[in-house]
Amino acid sequence: MSQSSKTGNKVNVPEAKGAMNKFKYEVANEIGVPLKDGYNGDLTSAQNGYVGGYMVKNIYPERNKEFLRNLRSCDGHAYAVTYSYCVAI
Repeated sequence: MSQSSKTGNKVNVPEAKGAMNKFKYEVANEIGVPLKDGYNGDLTSAQNGYVGGYMVKNIYPERNKEFLRNLRSCDGHAYAVTYSYCVAI
């Protein structure tokens, strides 16, 4: 199997696997997804996606930041600058 066709989530820090699993169940409970230990084939992909998306949202809450920049050519005027970033783990 080629490297690009492998799928699956890997935890980069093996010691964090238990904490991430606990966090997954806490998030599922918080948003009302009936995630249970073991087989969850009865859940829709949307439900599972909500859990993963909400986890990322909580881990990295600030993905966009807006600043006001002063115009150098005109005192007293400013414009908004938005920085967007992505954190890869």
